[in-house]
Amino acid sequence: MAESVREQKPVYSRRRGVLLPLFSLPSEYGIGTLGAAAHRFVDLLKECGANMWAILPTGVTGYGDSPYQSFSSFALNPYFLDLDMLVESGLLTKEECGSVDFGSDAARVDYGKLYENRLPLLLTAYARAKQLPGHEEALAEFEKTAPWLDDHARFMAIKEAMGGAPWYEWPDGLKNRKPAAMAEISEKIACEVGFHKFLQMELARQWKLLSEHAREKGIMIMGDLPIYCAYDSADCWAYRDNFRFDKNGRPTEVAGVPPDYFCEDGQLWGNPVYNWTRMKKDGFKFWMARLRRCAELYDILRIDHFRGFASYYAVPAGAENARNGVWRKAEGKRLFDLAAQEELPVEIVAEDLGFITRDVRALLKRTGFAGMQVMEFAFDSDRSNPHKNRMWNGDPAALRNKIAYTGTHDNPPLAAWWEETDEKTRRIARRYARTKDLPYGIVKAVANCDARFIVIPVQDVLLMGAEARINTPATASGNWSWRATADDIKELAEKLKTLFD
Repeated sequence: MAESVREQKPVYSRRRGVLLPLFSLPSEYGIGTLGAAAHRFVDLLKECGANMWAILPTGVTGYGDSPYQSFSSFALNPYFLDLDMLVESGLLTKEECGSVDFGSDAARVDYGKLYENRLPLLLTAYARAKQLPGHEEALAEFEKTAPWLDDHARFMAIKEAMGGAPWYEWPDGLKNRKPAAMAEISEKIACEVGFHKFLQMELARQWKLLSEHAREKGIMIMGDLPIYCAYDSADCWAYRDNFRFDKNGRPTEVAGVPPDYFCEDGQLWGNPVYNWTRMKKDGFKFWMARLRRCAELYDILRIDHFRGFASYYAVPAGAENARNGVWRKAEGKRLFDLAAQEELPVEIVAEDLGFITRDVRALLKRTGFAGMQVMEFAFDSDRSNPHKNRMWNGDPAALRNKIAYTGTHDNPPLAAWWEETDEKTRRIARRYARTKDLPYGIVKAVANCDARFIVIPVQDVLLMGAEARINTPATASGNWSWRATADDIKELAEKLKTLFD
């Protein structure tokens, strides 16, 4: 990015919308999908004056069901395949879809039921697709557009053949991708490889229809890119040189954050950390591929844990906690300079929360990315609190390069937070919102603040309680399952019409 460009103060377009993960959409099949409900939600946003939809990561989830721990940085989650669209294509029947138990709670995703019962349906769809004229040709054409597809499909197929075992527990020949071992198993898993390629082709078709519909309506889709890859992923298996592994494919260091006021042991995430020195030598090929893939999918991209691109906290593998980690330099400056030269067609915002140091602030300024403000963190007496914002006066030149949230997917819903917060914080919040109608006054104030991006979780618009929380960090169960019901969406439409007028 040229110096002269950075010196000029840009005039921003204003984007306001909601956070609703795809899995949280209503559906009669147990989880939100790319189908009619998603298209209707785009229409709702347009009608209510919004122009942005934040959806969280869309990757293939594994153990724990977290979208931030995916089997692939590139593939889409087959759970998001819309079954009714497969019915329209003649690959399934409505009766087949209706005969399956996807769970009985319309407000929760039952991942166990999905895992057990969705796969047979999709296998039936694949068997029928293979009989259609032109199927193999269409798959071959799709593969040309998806250089990551073969590695992903082989990883998933081998994993299934190994009873679900992680790749680092596979026989050495497969773990290390030895040609003889790969050739031998390829004959046995050819059908399964084809199945996973078929799933991604259908997902690409459905995603294209949704994204085109959103663009026609003027709605920008904001995706989310986890900084780290899951250890048990096609990324770590197929592109091992990009990570700090020993010769046996075991991490020498893992990711985390150091001890702080909230956690005396720190947080031990366990993801392999990057070998930035090695990646720099090939022009950050792996990271550029990730960014290009996101630019294919999204209009706006939130990059998770942005501070890890300046320097990252590395903990010795096998440690019981994160107390004895060290800070190491990353290569975000060179990476994002390279990305700027390529002019990827996606706007980027940075999740710059946590322990923010001078090098992180310098990298954020250099990139020009918008930094985050979370209003649940804003209400203290510190005037330098970076989460504080102001009401917007209507002048585009007065918009600040920020993305403002009431709370994120990791925070309690605003109503639950308000119920638990202390009276001093409430007094400051009332002064900020300039109303006694709290906590909804905070929602209104954020919707009208001077950040160029405004994102309000659907739960906060509806003032839902703790039962609607999406994720509680450092917990292993009960997360990523909240869903909006049809009644919730109806109420949301009424509230958004006045919120974004």
